[in-house]
Amino acid sequence: MTKSYDGSLFGEAQPCFGCAVDHPIGFRLTFEKDGDDVVTRFVPGERYQGPPGIMHGGLVATLADEIAAWVLVLQLKRFGFTAEMQCKLERPLRVGQEVEGRGRIVKPGSRVVGIEVHLHQDGAIAYRGQLKFALLDEAAAAKLLGGELPDAWKPLAR
Repeated sequence: MTKSYDGSLFGEAQPCFGCAVDHPIGFRLTFEKDGDDVVTRFVPGERYQGPPGIMHGGLVATLADEIAAWVLVLQLKRFGFTAEMQCKLERPLRVGQEVEGRGRIVKPGSRVVGIEVHLHQDGAIAYRGQLKFALLDEAAAAKLLGGELPDAWKPLAR
C-alpha cells in the first residue's frame, strides 16, 4: 500500500489553499510518491471554473505550484518558496473530471531547485510547467513570512 501525505503534516489549522485538510474552499490535495515522481489526483468542482465547465487558468497554475512544493517536501524533506513559474496550457481542464498531477525534480540545487509538473486529464496532457523553488533556512523563511516559522515547518527548514 502506498503512503498518502496531506497538509496535516504541517500541524492543525494550517491555512494552505492547496493541501490543508480543512480549508473551506481549498483543494485539500493528498500526495503519494511514485519513484522520482510525486503524484496527486484531483477532481475540480464547479466552484473552480472560469469559463463554464473549464477550470480557471490561475487555479490550474495553483494546482501545479502545490504539486511542485510537495515534490520538495516528499523527495528532499525540505520546503521552499516559489521563485519562478513557466507553463503551457495544452488543453483546458474540465470540471468534474479527474486530473492526475505529477511533479519531479529536474534540476537539483542547494539554494534553487527546478521542478517539472505535468497535469493529465482523460489520458492527455493538459499542462506542462517548469518551476523554480528557493530553499530557505529557518531564519530566512521566518523573515519572508514576517514572523516566526511555525514549529511544524522547522524540520523542513535547514
